[in-house]
Amino acid sequence: MNSTVQERWTRADSWSFWAFALGFLLENYIFSMAPIANGWVSNMPKSLTSLLLAWAPLWLIIGIMVAGPVSDRVGRKNTFYLTMALYGIGGLGLIFFSHTYTTLLIFLALLLFASGGEMNTIMVASHEIMPRQHRSKTIMLALNFINLGGVILGALALLTRSFNSSVAFQKATVGVALLIVLIVLLFARVNTPESLRWLIRKGDRERAEAEALKYYGPEEGPVRLRLAEGAHESSAASSQTPRVSMAVRWYTTLTISFAGSAGFGLMTYVLGPYYFKNDAALIVFIATLVGFISGFFGFWADRWSRKMLLLIGYAGTFLSTVVIYFTVGSWAKNLALFWVLLVILNLFTNIGYLTEDTLKGEVWPTRHRGTYTALVRFISIGLYIVTIYITQNFSLTHTMLFNMFIWAIGLSGALVWYVKGHETGRGVSIDHASLE
Repeated sequence: MNSTVQERWTRADSWSFWAFALGFLLENYIFSMAPIANGWVSNMPKSLTSLLLAWAPLWLIIGIMVAGPVSDRVGRKNTFYLTMALYGIGGLGLIFFSHTYTTLLIFLALLLFASGGEMNTIMVASHEIMPRQHRSKTIMLALNFINLGGVILGALALLTRSFNSSVAFQKATVGVALLIVLIVLLFARVNTPESLRWLIRKGDRERAEAEALKYYGPEEGPVRLRLAEGAHESSAASSQTPRVSMAVRWYTTLTISFAGSAGFGLMTYVLGPYYFKNDAALIVFIATLVGFISGFFGFWADRWSRKMLLLIGYAGTFLSTVVIYFTVGSWAKNLALFWVLLVILNLFTNIGYLTEDTLKGEVWPTRHRGTYTALVRFISIGLYIVTIYITQNFSLTHTMLFNMFIWAIGLSGALVWYVKGHETGRGVSIDHASLE
């Protein structure tokens, strides 16, 4: 029955998309501050540089693991209000009170904690709220704003460094931009509904009906409500899909998420502060700009196979890192070649990144989607922290070899999903994707 029902795009869907997109933008804007903030403290030894770089993923995963279960318990929208309040406090603290290394770490921790919870909750809510026929497209295009967040921060850092060498001016510019985006985000969030699927799974049908009528109207509201209630009815169609084991789901999501976090992080956030300190902001800017431009393939995400996109992204990235490793002697001396290789690498990295970020939020049942998604991200990003310290005293060549190994792990997960996994793209419902 539900497979024949089509949702109609509404004003609430537009607000939801922009709320998700701006939330993703802020997450990476804040996460990318670490390599930029490395220049906000003079004469920083490498041990403190490593701490600052590890600080970002550390507090990100703490926020992830808190927000995952919280969003399953109190709801997606209430969790968003909590993270936005923390954003406001952290942003003001960054501008007015982060004068020392210690206070800088404190306010960055607050911002990163909020952004970890924000991103995890968006990954969960977007699958449950967006219309089926637009689900893949809207999620991938919203995820692409992660890249835009890095582009904006990198551009601000480069511009403020060019026009004004003052650290205080750069921090103020970065902080004010954060607060401006936060105000727009708050307005968008007020106009978005709670997840109807989550409300129904929690047994609160009365509130789900009220939310459906308030945000979608008297005609579209009952349609959304019926679809949100219909997981068990639509399971008949899902019964024709191979029952993918939890072991396959965990292995795939953990390996691809780890590679996406650590592989991208080493090249984008660690490489500059460790080996090319003067180019740290430029590396973040170019890597995320390439990602943002290439990310518009998401317009066709509802037509394409998620399994195939995942394989293309990880195979292409692995092969790119092989080339980078074997040519390290050349591009270390000729940065023009380095920028070319960085562009090629990030074209494939972004295909894999947007696909894996979509996949790891859609394969879990609704009642546990927040917690399971958070656990995958906690483990994978936690392992990225380990790689920061492992490579701290590596030579540039050994770091590139290590990065190649990381992407080989991610490729193994993409191969397992291609062979053993089920199709979650091509316009299938979230009930089908999660096998509910």
